[in-house]
Amino acid sequence: MVLGLSLPAFTLVHVIISLIGIIAGLIVMFGLLGSKSMPGLTAIFLLFTILTSATGFLFPFKELLPSHIIGIISLVLLAIACFALYGMKLSGVWRPVYIVTAMISLYFNVFVLVIQSFLKVPALAALAPAVPPAPPSGPVFAVVQGIVLVFFVVLTIGAWRRYKPMAFA
Repeated sequence: MVLGLSLPAFTLVHVIISLIGIIAGLIVMFGLLGSKSMPGLTAIFLLFTILTSATGFLFPFKELLPSHIIGIISLVLLAIACFALYGMKLSGVWRPVYIVTAMISLYFNVFVLVIQSFLKVPALAALAPAVPPAPPSGPVFAVVQGIVLVFFVVLTIGAWRRYKPMAFA
């Protein structure tokens, strides 16, 4: 039981939270490319991405895992992103700080989504078998993660160059 939910029910809630954060984050990312602030959707992205990392620590565990390290780094980055956005209003250097920290946090969520997809979706698991507790491996998995990384690097650089908010309320 986690927060009064069975482990499968809590896992489902965690996955739904993660997917909401990822979808909102991708929309926000493309909005940055068009210099659109989207304050409501940005708040949803940040909130659900924080919740994704925070709820990840509620799963039972015996030792610190790579997923916990990603969660810790993501929470630190999200704190910086929130400060840059809401505290410093994206002024000066805080605009690129926000873009980079928010997009790295989104990338981490997508990175974990890819890992979980290869672990849970039988067709993908067949392409990149994993021997628990190790994550999936092999050339197909590496290529997919490489494509995701390049996608985020290119779009983060594009957002850095193109996002010039008029004012973020």
